[in-house]
Formats: sequence, structure tokens, C-alpha cells
Amino acid sequence: MSNAASSVRVLVIDDSNTIRRSAEIFLKQGGHDVMLAEDGFDALAKVNDYQPQLIFCDILMPRLDGYQTCAIIKRNAKYSGVPVVMLSSKDGVFDKARGRMVGAQDYLTKPFTKDQLLQAVRQFGAVMQGAN
Repeated sequence: MSNAASSVRVLVIDDSNTIRRSAEIFLKQGGHDVMLAEDGFDALAKVNDYQPQLIFCDILMPRLDGYQTCAIIKRNAKYSGVPVVMLSSKDGVFDKARGRMVGAQDYLTKPFTKDQLLQAVRQFGAVMQGAN
């Protein structure tokens, strides 16, 4: 499988610089294009410009949390099909259910490993490749 064919445009939304950086390193090692956003407002502007094929979104963020950010993205018909994977330091059943309610595809617990991140891209990023 060649990397060029399987490169996915990924947006990572997290208010932690450490998480953003490690996600960027892992994703770039996997051959993907990465855009970073530090909060929901930042993300909403970037979704429009960058048109990601997959979004990783932290739940606990200032101003606009991950649930609100995901809900706003999903409400836009143009982006409603873009898979969103929630990121959280809590591995709670309630959080997962709430993520599904706002349209998230999956849920990764932080700290995530490179394998978990790339597995999620393989699983969900491929959906959008056919669409773009």
C-alpha cells in the first residue's frame, strides 16, 4: 500500500500543545497531512479552509468544548459526513454515549499511542477518500 494513495487530511483539535504535537508527529510518520487547532473556534475556521477528511477532537477545551465543536461541524451539511473521533483523558461510558449523540464516530482515551491514532485514521479516514 503506497503512502501517497492513503494520505488523509487530518485535523487535530486539542488545547494541549503536547497532545497536538504528539498527534502531529504520529500522523506525519503515518504519511498523513495534518492541521492543528487549539480550540473549537480555531477549528471551525480551519475546517472550512482545510476541508479535513478526519477530525480528532478533544472533549475538555475552553470556550467551546469538544461536544459543541463536533455538533456544529456535523450540523453543516458540507461536513456532516466527516468522521470525528473524540479524545478524552476520561474513559467513561457517559462520555462515549454523549460523543455518539453529537455524531462522533469513535472515542480515544488519552494518552493515545501512535498505533491507536493510525488505526483510527485507517478505519475512518478511508471513508472520506472516496467522497473527495
